[in-house]
Amino acid sequence: MFTHQGKARTLSHNLRIASLLSFVAGIVNVAGFLAVQKLTTNVTGHFAFFVDELFKLHFWDGFVYFLYIFFFFLGSFTSSYLVELISQKTERNRYVFPASIEIVILFGIAIFGSDLIAENPNIIACSLLFAMGLQNSLVTKISNATVRTTHLTGLFTDLGIELSQLFFYKEAAQKKQLYSSIKLRLTIISFFFIGGIVGGIFYGKLALKVLCIAAIALVFGLIYDHLKLKILLLNRKLHH
Repeated sequence: MFTHQGKARTLSHNLRIASLLSFVAGIVNVAGFLAVQKLTTNVTGHFAFFVDELFKLHFWDGFVYFLYIFFFFLGSFTSSYLVELISQKTERNRYVFPASIEIVILFGIAIFGSDLIAENPNIIACSLLFAMGLQNSLVTKISNATVRTTHLTGLFTDLGIELSQLFFYKEAAQKKQLYSSIKLRLTIISFFFIGGIVGGIFYGKLALKVLCIAAIALVFGLIYDHLKLKILLLNRKLHH
C-alpha cells in the first residue's frame, strides 16, 4: 500500500491507500470545519477569500488566508523533501516518516485542540492544512499522481469525463482500464463521504478528539503495510 511504487503498484494497492487516506481526509474536513468553520483539507476556497480580503483592504484577514494556503503548500513541500532525502539512503520505509508526522499532528490537535479553539483557532486550521498537504503530496508520489484524497473537485471532473468515455470506448483493454479508473474514483469519493459522516457523528460527543479516529486509522495502515511487507520478504526467502 505505502511500499510499492511505479510499475510494482497495482489497482489493489491504489484502492487500499485511497480508502484509508480519503477516510482520514473526510474526518479532518468535517472536524476542522465544525471546530473553526474553516476548510482544512484544500485551499481553493481560501484563495478566493484571500483575494476578497485584499480588495476590501482587510490586510490582516487576507494574511491569515495566505497562511492557510502557505501551510498546505509547506506540508506538500515537506513531505516530498523528506521522501527524496530518505530515498538517498534507503528505498524502504521512506514514506513512513511523513505519514508519522501527520499522525503526530492529528493526535496533537485532538489532545490540545479544545484549548486552541478558545485561544487561537488559526493554529488548528494551519496545522490540519499542513497535515493534509503532507498527505496529498505523499499519496501523489506513491501512486504516480493516480490518487488524490484531500479534495473532490478534480475527482468529480475526472469521474464525469470517464463515465462519458464509456459510451465511446469499445476495445476491451480500453474499457478495462476505464472501469478500473472509475472504481478508484468512486472508492475515494465514497470513503471521503464515510469519513465525513464518522467525523460529523462523533464530533458531537468527542469534539476534536474525533481526529484520534483518523490518526489511529493511519497507524493501523502503517502497521498493516509493515507486516505485509515482512510476510512477503519471508515468503521470498523460504522459496529461495
